[in-house]
Amino acid sequence: MTTSSNLLRSHLEMEQRRLAEQLKQIESSIRSTEERRVGSPFGKREEEATETLELEKQIALEKRLRAELAEIEWALRKFETGTFGLCEKCGQAIDPARLEALPQARLCMKCKAQQEKDARIKLSPG
Repeated sequence: MTTSSNLLRSHLEMEQRRLAEQLKQIESSIRSTEERRVGSPFGKREEEATETLELEKQIALEKRLRAELAEIEWALRKFETGTFGLCEKCGQAIDPARLEALPQARLCMKCKAQQEKDARIKLSPG
C-alpha cells in the first residue's frame, strides 16, 4: 500500500470515528427529546410544533450521518478487498486527486458524469 493510500485510509478511519461520535450525540439528543415529550402533558401548540420541528431536523441529520458513515465503511472495506481506488462501474483507477478530495468516491469522473447525465434525463419532463 502506498503512502498516499495509507493517508487516505487514515483519513477515512478518522472520519468514521467522528461520524460515529456525532451519531451517538444525535441519538442521545433524540432520545432525550422523545422522553421529554412522553413525560410531559401536552402544552401549548407552538411549543409542540417547535419540538416536533427540532426532532424532525435531528432525525434528518441522523439519517444523513448514517448514510455518510455507510459510505466511509464501504470505502474501508474496499481497502480490505484490494479494490479501493477502482471505479465500481468501469473498473478503471479513480484519479488520485478525486480520491484525495473524496476518499469514499465510488466512480471515476467519467462514470460519475454519465450517472449525473442519466439522472437529469430521467428527471426532465417528457
